[in-house]
Amino acid sequence: MPKRVLFLDRDGIIVEETQVDSLEKINYIPGVFSALGRLCKSGLWYLAMVSNQDGVGTPSFLQEDFDIPHQRILDTLAGEGILFDAQHIDFSLPQDACPGRKPGIGMLGEYQNEAYDLANSVMIGDRLTDLQLAKNLGCKAIWFADPSLATQLEESLASICLLVSDNWAQIASFLLDESHLSPRMAAVNRSTKETQISVNLNLDGGALGTIHTHVPFFDHMLEQVKRHSGCDLDIQAHGDLEVDEHHTVEDVGLALGQAFFEALGDKRGINRYGFELLPMDEVLAQVSLDFSGRPYLQWNVEFKREYVGEFPTEMVQHFFKSFSDSARCNLSMTVGEGNAHHQCEALFKAFARAVRSAVHRNPYSMQLPSTKGVL
Repeated sequence: MPKRVLFLDRDGIIVEETQVDSLEKINYIPGVFSALGRLCKSGLWYLAMVSNQDGVGTPSFLQEDFDIPHQRILDTLAGEGILFDAQHIDFSLPQDACPGRKPGIGMLGEYQNEAYDLANSVMIGDRLTDLQLAKNLGCKAIWFADPSLATQLEESLASICLLVSDNWAQIASFLLDESHLSPRMAAVNRSTKETQISVNLNLDGGALGTIHTHVPFFDHMLEQVKRHSGCDLDIQAHGDLEVDEHHTVEDVGLALGQAFFEALGDKRGINRYGFELLPMDEVLAQVSLDFSGRPYLQWNVEFKREYVGEFPTEMVQHFFKSFSDSARCNLSMTVGEGNAHHQCEALFKAFARAVRSAVHRNPYSMQLPSTKGVL
């Protein structure tokens, strides 16, 4: 089986960020012994240190000034059961433009073969160059930083960053929950004499995907689900629209619900419950959701119009009933009086945000959110 690699920076991750050129300057990051000990004991990871050590071997930073404290660090870690399988240390200076200097991957060529599972490997570092290294190498990253900085990540790095945390206990729990490294995905194809539906869902995505049902208002509503749930969602539907839109809307609801049911798996670690109170101009929508394994729809909605454009408002309830049935979830939906377009859109947006909360995974626990032992 290909090895998953845990690439670790040294300074700022294992020891405090400073030039460690003497034994007196070694100060360990709080919680690192316990966390790395747990990770090593799990046997899930191949540990590789990847570090830049500027100018070692020059008159201002003698080789022995690096070697002695570095060996003490390794010996101390070994005493705690933490052993590195490999070390990759670059001694160049920034102006040298060395290809082995992070974020370059020149000294990591050995990992680019089938013996290693780079797609599910992780780089932990405290600098953006560490995240860029992960991107260049084709693996994921954890940014060892204050979580409040997460919003500062540019999109290309945010897409490969699994977690932003400066808490080693949280990071270890996250990495030991293997489900975080395997996105929760499902692909459902539903084919009948009336419709052909294809749904691809990634619960841990970034609101990507295309939606095309040939029913414009329905597409608009499903786009709200994609954007506000944060899930990657691709829906392609071809139905008997020469009859009407009923079968298309119904079967998309059934296929989408089935995709959620499959992607959630055993539901360990998820919130399970989600709820949202969402205003949209003159209307207020309230949606509550429970991925309980039991289908039930509570519908407290009254539309004053039969159609929004050419879309029958009665089909909104039918879509959510179909979703509830195949996702095996409780779904309660209420919206106040007002413009029918606003009522529909507020319901879809509130539904999406309730879904986002319900499918969220707790990085500290993989407990099943039920006392029955099954959902």
